[in-house]
Amino acid sequence: MKRLLTTITMAVCALTTAMAQGFDNLPDPIEDVNKVVDNTPDSIAKALMSRPAPGSTRIGNNPVLFLIGNSTMRNGTRGDGSNGQWGWGFYANQYFDGRKISVENQALGGMSTRTFYNKLWPAVREALKPGDWVIVSIGHNDNGPFFEGRARAVIPGVADTMVVGTIKETGERDTVYSYGGYMRRYISEIRAKGANPILMSLTPRDAYDEKTGKIVRKQQTEWGAYVAATEGVPYVDLNERSGQKLDSYSRWKERYHFLGDHIHTSKFGAEMNARSAAEGIWESNNPQLKPLQDMMVNVPLKVKPVKREEGKPVLFFTGDSTVKNADKEDDGMWGWASQAQTVFDETKITLFNAARAGRSTRSFLREGLWDEVYNSLQPGDFVTIQFGHNDICPITDKKARGVIPGTKDTLHVYKMDDGTFEVVYSFGWYLRKFIDDVREKGATPILVSLTPRNEWPGGRIERRDDSYGKWYREVVEETGVEFVDMHNISADFLDKKFAVKSMPADKEKAKAKIEEIKKKAGKYFKKDHTHASKLGAQMNAQSMAKGLKANKSKLADYLKK
Repeated sequence: MKRLLTTITMAVCALTTAMAQGFDNLPDPIEDVNKVVDNTPDSIAKALMSRPAPGSTRIGNNPVLFLIGNSTMRNGTRGDGSNGQWGWGFYANQYFDGRKISVENQALGGMSTRTFYNKLWPAVREALKPGDWVIVSIGHNDNGPFFEGRARAVIPGVADTMVVGTIKETGERDTVYSYGGYMRRYISEIRAKGANPILMSLTPRDAYDEKTGKIVRKQQTEWGAYVAATEGVPYVDLNERSGQKLDSYSRWKERYHFLGDHIHTSKFGAEMNARSAAEGIWESNNPQLKPLQDMMVNVPLKVKPVKREEGKPVLFFTGDSTVKNADKEDDGMWGWASQAQTVFDETKITLFNAARAGRSTRSFLREGLWDEVYNSLQPGDFVTIQFGHNDICPITDKKARGVIPGTKDTLHVYKMDDGTFEVVYSFGWYLRKFIDDVREKGATPILVSLTPRNEWPGGRIERRDDSYGKWYREVVEETGVEFVDMHNISADFLDKKFAVKSMPADKEKAKAKIEEIKKKAGKYFKKDHTHASKLGAQMNAQSMAKGLKANKSKLADYLKK
């Protein structure tokens, strides 16, 4: 109650709006029958302010795609990920051409099919215009008591039945219909405004059927499909589409698509559900959806432009500028994978350098660069995973590259410098994700330690075995992934050439000696202490080959003889 009073004090105007829509006399947040505490009802004023006014996103005479749902579609009071959870409606607009149609997420956490229809639907219905579209995907909160507490429950099934009663806490009389009864009302009222309804089943939960070993499919799926069929409405089985994806993942991967509980999704889960929803519309043969399909974009998966040849696997290189740099001028900076052809036999294997300068594990993933590799993988392929130089950078700055040091399966929600929120994981977590993704596709991941730097403390090249080296080995021990320790193989080579057995006792002379060593070793580096020259890139490629041979790796079969 204290939080509710605080909210009222801070948002009087917003509360007036909330009361006008029937949200006065709200109960305190309680754990529902799903074992979830949804805090939206105790901050309803903020939540209503955060949702766009129905129809306000319309551009000229363009149609609007309205999204009707609950916290799985719009999560948190503001829906901005500040709690680490995201609803899929946040990402839905990525699949529609904003020049032709606007996507308006009208979902609100804590709503059931019934409470949305009674409290929020009237304003959305009023905003509908001919040619608009409405996706209705709601039902996670439809259980519990009919007339007390949150009073969200509906009658299970699709029968044309009802029950009338008085809500204990508010004294409000209400008529409760079946799930199918509410769906038919949504459909009828959408059509009456000349708009187009689409029914979607619910997002899946993190709940396994012990007998099948698969994600439990929700009962509302059958009910929604029945109503859609009998009413002649396009239907997308979002529950099944996303469920199949979750079934194909490892249990670890499946679990990180949820956050905090077994219902609400992380960014990974929200993006997956948004894609499943878009794919369901895009791939439908229902002619009613053709006008909406014509306004869609970005549905086909992005892949790398690999020229595959029959019988030849592909070796994808991932990493930062030490793997792929400008790679043009003989006297410029080079990534070692640009010189991979000096050690690999290209008549047996196709080489594709997917690395990108300036990236960390986190930014490589966030920018979609990893997904393009993941989407391109086929059984029998190989992927080298080599990051580190940019990972222990500031976490919240504009480049957003920093990760949590170490390898624990941990995360934290950070507020970025631009005001957005992002869940950031540990260095080891990102590596494990990449490894798991590659294996899922039937390909072989190979973890590669970062290249050494032209730094010579004590007259020997710097070794970063107490940080990155330690973390790599912890991931190797946990996952059993193949590991090529390029860091130490190349460092051994450079030490053999340039290291000194002892340093002068005089500090100035010792400093001068180190500068002398750095200058000699400089032919393997370019511009700074991190980036390689062409010669250095070739040296690192040789280290890769040496490591593969020592491992008796399957990839070593594709090296030049």
